[in-house]
Amino acid sequence: MPTNEASPKKEKSNNVIFKVYSIGKSTGFGNSSMEGKVLEMLEVGPCEDDYRLGFLIGQRFCSQIRSRLAGDLILQNQLLPFARTTQAQPLIKALSETNQKKFPRYWAELLGTAEGSGVPVLDIILINFRKEILPLISNTAMNSNGDTTDDCSDILVVSDLMALAAHNEDANVALVGHTYLIKRKLSNGLSFIAYTYAGELPSCAFGFNSHGMAFTLNSVPPTEDEIVPAGIGRNFVSRDLLEATSIADALAKIRSSEVSVGHSYNLIDIQTRMILNVETASRSRVSVHEVGATPFFHANMYLHLQVQQVHDENSMSRQRRAALLPQESKTNFLSILGDTEDTKYPIYMTGPTLYTLCTAVIDLDEKSLTIVEGNPKKGKVSHVFSMYSKDLNPELVNCAEGTRL
Repeated sequence: MPTNEASPKKEKSNNVIFKVYSIGKSTGFGNSSMEGKVLEMLEVGPCEDDYRLGFLIGQRFCSQIRSRLAGDLILQNQLLPFARTTQAQPLIKALSETNQKKFPRYWAELLGTAEGSGVPVLDIILINFRKEILPLISNTAMNSNGDTTDDCSDILVVSDLMALAAHNEDANVALVGHTYLIKRKLSNGLSFIAYTYAGELPSCAFGFNSHGMAFTLNSVPPTEDEIVPAGIGRNFVSRDLLEATSIADALAKIRSSEVSVGHSYNLIDIQTRMILNVETASRSRVSVHEVGATPFFHANMYLHLQVQQVHDENSMSRQRRAALLPQESKTNFLSILGDTEDTKYPIYMTGPTLYTLCTAVIDLDEKSLTIVEGNPKKGKVSHVFSMYSKDLNPELVNCAEGTRL
């Protein structure tokens, strides 16, 4: 591997040693000020406390966080105006109190991120609870700005020949150039790496830890009647999953969270060569599907948990399209996730509202997580992480040339 690529830069802050890696290359979108920025990884810890961790993250990525908040139309046009209403204030207060009580460490981390980046705490709270708040804003307000929530696509398989989880991380275009990787070492020896949206807890996207546990996520659209206001936020559940010691522990963490809005979790255990798709909803409803030799494609609608849901044509179109394509190899999986045949609802998204930020490929047999930036059909790798190493060190990839899966 080339040695002239970006090497880690050590920095020191109040006796906490951390490193910043500049690895990979982001795609950029439109006229974003973040266009062309590399995807950086901050390595930090152990920290004296979780507030300090959040502060270091906020301090290091303050420019990305501030830029994301300023350009995020969902925050500026929907969440902040709603937060000023009398209806919203008790909701935000209850959400904050409920999640702080169950997850005091992660709440401290959130507050530290706001302080470190020098942005209002309310802004950080709103983007972390956006999934819990947006469904409660009237449809008129939601649709008037032409904004939409995040979408993702996964294809999963565990057979005698291969065990793979391939994931498109799709988000609103406001997130393009506003993501980074967090590598944290805890005092108990556990380490994790998480793909993180600027200003949000690690991770509402995907991540893995030194126990060989990984996850990817898919949003799902329950109707308003299915939502319990002021429950546990999905960002807090996924932050907790980064510290799961096994797939059973991860499942227990999901089951024990009284969530406000449902989610779909793809739990991956390289030690047992197992993948579970777990769909959740409010009122402690959980459905578990163990992935087997038949490839399992999941977009953004419930597939096996019986819940009243909003019919999302984007998700249904991706589901139908994936069913028509070959699903026999890793190359096939990448071709599915790179498919643009349906120009209105492509699986691989390039705007104007939704954008595929990257593709993550977790190979349970190779015990690796690979990040691909750009259309995964081309297979150009920007980062590779070993999932069996306690250090979770990245394999630095030549960004100009790239490598192929």
